[in-house]
Amino acid sequence: MSEFAPAGDPVIPDYGQASDCVINNGAFCTDWFISQWSTVFWPPLLSHIVMVAIAVSIGFVIAFFAALLASRKKWLAGPSGMTATFLYTLPPLALFQLLVPFTGLSLLTVEIALVCFTLVIIFQGVLSGLSAVPDDVRRAATGMGLDRNQLLFKVELPLALPSIISGVRIATVLTVSIATIVAFVVDDGLGSPIIKAVSSPFNTQFVGAGALAVLLAFALDGLLVLLGRVLTPWTKARK
Repeated sequence: MSEFAPAGDPVIPDYGQASDCVINNGAFCTDWFISQWSTVFWPPLLSHIVMVAIAVSIGFVIAFFAALLASRKKWLAGPSGMTATFLYTLPPLALFQLLVPFTGLSLLTVEIALVCFTLVIIFQGVLSGLSAVPDDVRRAATGMGLDRNQLLFKVELPLALPSIISGVRIATVLTVSIATIVAFVVDDGLGSPIIKAVSSPFNTQFVGAGALAVLLAFALDGLLVLLGRVLTPWTKARK
């Protein structure tokens, strides 16, 4: 007998038996979540992390140097803060719509928008930290022979680090949340399985992707807390 089915017979693949949870559309089916992790959840999670990392990194560089300049040139603090605040107040979807005619439905559009939402928070964190350095400390450091750059890196920035880290923490968590709606522009990030699940009666994909976004925000915030403790060990000793 031939081991192959006749040419005219259909070949039906065996997908296995679905669990009762999947059949009854339970609130969350752990078995389906685990089996679909590598295809449905892991790629969007990874792309979400990359989007957030790029946006926060670029936003930090821009906001840091803007705040540093504003701390030296006081008259720049007002205009810089107002510009960053204006960008922050724009609704995300509206900003996407404004950018699409120029940058298209692309990752560039997404990153520009995400960067805009990080600026005001990081800018205020850096500027507040630098402004909080006591003048007596600056005068003492200058009296010890420190030049302007040495004063910045050895005195001002270390004292401003707690405020800077706080700003980066808030900006990171905010970016994680806003990045979930970029799926309206590009099919990327955790927003992609969330939006696809909205049109589906199956609950697990929606709950799973949403839970991953929340857990990612907590995880990144926790990592930044640890980073802050490593970079500012004197704050823990002072407590």
